Amino acid sequence: MFQALLLEKADAFSATVKAVDEASLPAGDVLVQVDYSTLNYKDGLAITQKGPVVRSWPMVAGIDGAGTVLESTHPAWKAGDAFVHNGWGVGENHWGCLAEKARLKGDWLVKLPSAFTARQAMAIGTAGYTAMLCVLALEDHGVTPDKGEILVTGATGGVGSVSIALLSRLGYNVVAATGKVTESQWLTHLGARSIIDRAELSASGKPFQKERWAGVVDAVGSHTLANALAQTRYGGVVAACGLAQGADLPATVMPFILRGVTLAGIDSVMAPLARRQRAWDRLARDLDPALLESLVEEVPLKDAIAKAGELMDGKVRGRVVVRIGD
Repeated sequence: MFQALLLEKADAFSATVKAVDEASLPAGDVLVQVDYSTLNYKDGLAITQKGPVVRSWPMVAGIDGAGTVLESTHPAWKAGDAFVHNGWGVGENHWGCLAEKARLKGDWLVKLPSAFTARQAMAIGTAGYTAMLCVLALEDHGVTPDKGEILVTGATGGVGSVSIALLSRLGYNVVAATGKVTESQWLTHLGARSIIDRAELSASGKPFQKERWAGVVDAVGSHTLANALAQTRYGGVVAACGLAQGADLPATVMPFILRGVTLAGIDSVMAPLARRQRAWDRLARDLDPALLESLVEEVPLKDAIAKAGELMDGKVRGRVVVRIGD
C-alpha cells in the first residue's frame, strides 16, 4: 500500500489522500518512488474539478514527479536512477505523481540534472519547464536582448515567475503584467524592470495597436493574448502556453500579415525527449538556484488538496512543491 491523492467520480466527485494498493498501479516499464511533486495550474483544475482535465477514473493526480527508480525493464533506466517527469497525460489518463509510488513509461522520463535536487526539479516543474520552452522559442526566432521589451503575462504564476527569472538573467528587459499590484516588489526582485496592470491587456482592444513588445510569454490567452499580438513589434514573437483567461483568441490576422509577427505555440505535454532534455539542460545553466528558492512554497501531501483550492482562487504566487514522504 502507498499514499496517493486519489480523484474519484462515482456518485459524486471526491479528492482524498488515502492508501492505495500497489496492484492497482497502471501498466508501465518503470516503477518509481516519488520524493517530490508539485501543483501546476492543470493539477489545480483536476483536483478542484474546475476543468475537464481527468479522462479516466479513478485517477491519481500529479502531472510532475521527481525521485528514484525502484524497478525497471526499460533499457535506459535502472534501480537507483534519479528521474524527473513532466506531462505525457499523467494525472489525466495515466495515474500521476502526487503519490509515494508511480508506474510510468521509461520513454517519458528525463535524467535529473546533476545541478538540481529532486525538490529543486519540482520547484521548476511543468511550469518552469514550460517557461524555458517559451524562452527557447523566443531565442530560436531571433529575439535577442537588444531587440526591446519582453512582456510576461500572468507574472505571479508559475510560468510567469520563472520566465521573468530566466529572461532577466539572460539580459532581457522584462515587463511583468499582473493583477496583483501588491506583488510588484517581489516581481522586481525576480528581475522585472517594470510592472503593468493586467487590466491594460485583459479587455477587448483594437486589432492593430502601437508597437511595443519584441517578444511575449503569454500564459493567459483570450483578450490578453490578442492585445499582446496587436502590440508586438515588427518581426516579434509571441510564445503562447496557457489559457488562464480563456481558450478563445479574439484577434485578427493583421499582426501576422502586416508586421510579420510569429505566434509560437508551446506544448509541454507531448514535447519530444530531445526538446525536453534541451530545456532541462538550459534550466540547469540559466536558472539561479537562490532565486528559484524564493519562488517556492512547500506543503506535505496531506495539504495538497487545500493548496490546490488556493491556487485556483488566485491566492498562490510562484511555485508550490509537494513533499511526498515524511
